[in-house]
Amino acid sequence: MKFHSYTARLALWYALLFSASTLLLFYFFYLFTASHMIQQAEKTIQAEIRGLAERYDRNGLRGLVATITNRVGRQQAQASGNAVYLLTTRAFRPLAGNLDRWPAAGESADGWIEFDLVADRESGETHLARAKVFQLQRGRYRLLVGLDIHQLTEAKRRIVQALGWGLAIMLLLAFPGGLILGRRSARKIERINQTARSIISGDLSRRVPLSKRQDDFDQVAHNLNQMLDRIQRLMEDIRRVSDGVAHDLRTPLARLRQRLEEARAREAPDSESARSLEDAIKEADSLLSTFNALLRIARIEARQTAPGGEVDLRALVADVAEFYEPLAEEKQQRIAVAPGQDGGIAVRGDRDLLFQALANILENALRYAPRGGAIEISLHRSGAVACIAVADNGPGIPEGERENVFRRFHRLDQSRGSGGNGLGLSLVAAVVAMHDGEIALQSNHPGLRALITLPLGEKMTEAGPAEAPQKMPAAA
Repeated sequence: MKFHSYTARLALWYALLFSASTLLLFYFFYLFTASHMIQQAEKTIQAEIRGLAERYDRNGLRGLVATITNRVGRQQAQASGNAVYLLTTRAFRPLAGNLDRWPAAGESADGWIEFDLVADRESGETHLARAKVFQLQRGRYRLLVGLDIHQLTEAKRRIVQALGWGLAIMLLLAFPGGLILGRRSARKIERINQTARSIISGDLSRRVPLSKRQDDFDQVAHNLNQMLDRIQRLMEDIRRVSDGVAHDLRTPLARLRQRLEEARAREAPDSESARSLEDAIKEADSLLSTFNALLRIARIEARQTAPGGEVDLRALVADVAEFYEPLAEEKQQRIAVAPGQDGGIAVRGDRDLLFQALANILENALRYAPRGGAIEISLHRSGAVACIAVADNGPGIPEGERENVFRRFHRLDQSRGSGGNGLGLSLVAAVVAMHDGEIALQSNHPGLRALITLPLGEKMTEAGPAEAPQKMPAAA
């Protein structure tokens, strides 16, 4: 379990809040218990004081001394009791009681005093005593009456110890409890993540599952599903419009091209009209190519093209390099193929589409590499993926533009005057995404390196019948 995960944070917060609330409850319980025990001890002392005061009022100082001496003697004879007595003169000379001398501890404003009492002279064990001080005959005599509160102190210590163990147990129980609650919430979040990943991969029909509890997560899932329904409808409307426009315009364009061909055939080959008609035919071909590219990208993104069976990437790379070898020779360029380790590297997919994607990348490299430049195509296996890299020593693409070139019709300023329609790399991205792969553009120092990664041995998503491959102009 990762400690930065939602489950771990929720468990930690649950443990802290639960422990803090338990500690606060225990603290008030301790204060109430300790205060109650102190009050009971003080009531006992007050009762003892009232009894001695009555005896002093009736019999005077002699009666008070006799009473204290009698009670101390009876307590010692029975080896029980925890009462503390001491009657002294103003100079603290003891007259009666079970203390040898007046305690050194100071008195509080209301006359209460706490001091250490020697409980066992042989072992030197001391107990805490609490007493109250009175003055008799206008300060001529001083009387101290109290209790040995060792049992009360020991009880408070045991309460604190019990509270400590209870807090430790609460911590041990709170963290697993938080984990259980966190995992339940994390499972609901993971269902949303799984749906989002499926939608990102192209399955717009996926929705977040709902439970019967209709809790807050279900409300969020319901709102997300409504949003996804709306997005899917909008995407389908856009796809239908683009497909309809492409279909509706492709037929009249084809007719226009045919009529231009017929008109050119009627003109003299070297006439100005024939050259103008030839330029018009080229523009019509470019428009037809653009519409065909849009339709092809739309079908790939809609998963209407079947991925097919097993594709040997070594043979595919060799075929693409061989196909473009004549074009490279015209520009005095060299295509080098690094097939990687021995043995084939196979993926499941549509060979024609993968061929088209790799061809578009290689054509871009040939177009922008300088005359006499070098283009390298490398293939290797890295874990569970196959990696195809096409590197050139051309001008490359600025880092800030490397993601934009995969957008439809996006072209760099330096390529505005060259051929192409800005759809080649869009088709490459659609083909790679359909095969559950990734494409990245990197710097080749100098030049550009296009890296395609495809999963090995994984069955691609099934779709409709394959469309015949069609050559596409590469994008800038």
